[in-house]
Amino acid sequence: MSGPHLHHVPTAAPPGLIGMVIAATALLAAAAYLAGGTRLRLRGDAWPRWRDACFTAGCAVLAYALLGPLPGGPFTAHMAQHLVMAMIAPVLVVLARPLTLLLRVLPVRPRRTLLAVAHSAPATVLVFPPLAAVLDLGGLWLLYRTSLFASLHHQPLLHAAVHTHVVVSGLLFTFAVCQLDPVRHRWNLTWRATALLAAGTAHAVLAKALYATPPPGTAFTTTDLHTGAQLMYYGGDLVELALAAIIAVQWYTTTGRARTRRLSRVPG
Repeated sequence: MSGPHLHHVPTAAPPGLIGMVIAATALLAAAAYLAGGTRLRLRGDAWPRWRDACFTAGCAVLAYALLGPLPGGPFTAHMAQHLVMAMIAPVLVVLARPLTLLLRVLPVRPRRTLLAVAHSAPATVLVFPPLAAVLDLGGLWLLYRTSLFASLHHQPLLHAAVHTHVVVSGLLFTFAVCQLDPVRHRWNLTWRATALLAAGTAHAVLAKALYATPPPGTAFTTTDLHTGAQLMYYGGDLVELALAAIIAVQWYTTTGRARTRRLSRVPG
């Protein structure tokens, strides 16, 4: 694909202001999380250290994806960044149950306010798994199958908005599928598993489409395009398998508890 109207999108360029802001916010959040976990343990409450490690790792890889050098050509580097920001970092952060930690360390009044927000009707709608999947995957299809991706280099505000959307929608989808933190309405495993399967299918189809055809208005080498699309396809599969494992563990735990309750009611 060639022509004067086509151009590469140089994703390996120095990060913009929004990238530095997101990275700094992630690192500050990691420090705050570690302080909160330490505070709980000092007062005698249990808080697993592996959650500290998960949250810190999630924030660290997010910051590195925005600030550090990434491998491969422009499109491969962009896909590596996308994979970390939208999928890997959110899984690590959500596994750490940050909302639960906040509810345990905050004073009474801020805790009640936070819980009211988490249990509000808008929050309940946003964590409906199919809607979260549409917001996440719909944004990716819009980015890569329209001229939006080609416009990012010339429009810094648009680039900032896309970065923000990728991080927020990835966190929202992961939170909606896992639902490890307290929410007003915990959607059942069927809704969550179906949303994950549909999102995984849409992600795989998009990766295959990118392998065949670059985003409109761009020109990448065939090797770069294929490597980036394969990274999206196989990397996405691995993260989605991790999410499926989380759902499977929840299902096993739920059915095990139900079976224990039934057996406890059976006369001996």
